[in-house]
Amino acid sequence: MPYVGFEVPLLLLTFPLAIVFALWFGWRKVRKVDRSKVLASLDFSTLDQYGGLRLFSPLILIFVLMILDKAVPRVFGLGMPLIFILGTMLTWVTGKRFNILQSAKKSIEDVLPVLGILVGVGMFIQIMTATGVRGFIVVNALSVPPALLYVMIAISIPLFGAISAFGSSSVLGVPFMLALLSQDQIIAAASLSLIAAIGDFMPPTALAAIFAAKVVGLEKYGAVLKKLVVPALIIIVYAILFIVFSKQIRAVL
Repeated sequence: MPYVGFEVPLLLLTFPLAIVFALWFGWRKVRKVDRSKVLASLDFSTLDQYGGLRLFSPLILIFVLMILDKAVPRVFGLGMPLIFILGTMLTWVTGKRFNILQSAKKSIEDVLPVLGILVGVGMFIQIMTATGVRGFIVVNALSVPPALLYVMIAISIPLFGAISAFGSSSVLGVPFMLALLSQDQIIAAASLSLIAAIGDFMPPTALAAIFAAKVVGLEKYGAVLKKLVVPALIIIVYAILFIVFSKQIRAVL
């Protein structure tokens, strides 16, 4: 079980920030919203037709199988792909029928640009490994003075995320973890993953920013990035504090 012990540190790293930023961005506008008008505009016909428990049973099944997959892996070692397939199959008898082939085709069309970026990033990382650049980065990261280590973590991991957050965690995460052997390894790894997530907002790839812009109907993601400058800095500082005080946090946990 290589990932045992990450649950609580990841909860402490993500949930407080998620609550704070949700209130930061939405509280002023939510207070001005007329709830009666919002409820009147919602379509509850599907919910009335199929019933609440029946309609949400696929989600319930997925959550139950995910919990069992973690709690008793020897019995329910299904894996995430099969769990979601089972949940999708259950929707055929619990809600409106839909064309699976058309839905799958539409999903592939939506994610194909992102998959293309990820394939390119994977090739780039393999080239770095084959040419020795990745090893060069590891050696230099381990030789950084302790006073500059946290500065390098705060700057280099998000900037490398402009290529890919996954590439950033893969190329830079390992050497920085080796340089942080004096800290609690689980909390340090979880904190580095939080910093690496900032890379998804770094142009030119900016995968998370592109998705966010599509959700709100914006053609360009520049407006999204402007809103995220201060939250990104707060996230980096928050994660660095977790690394610095990782032993004290582990003692409390």
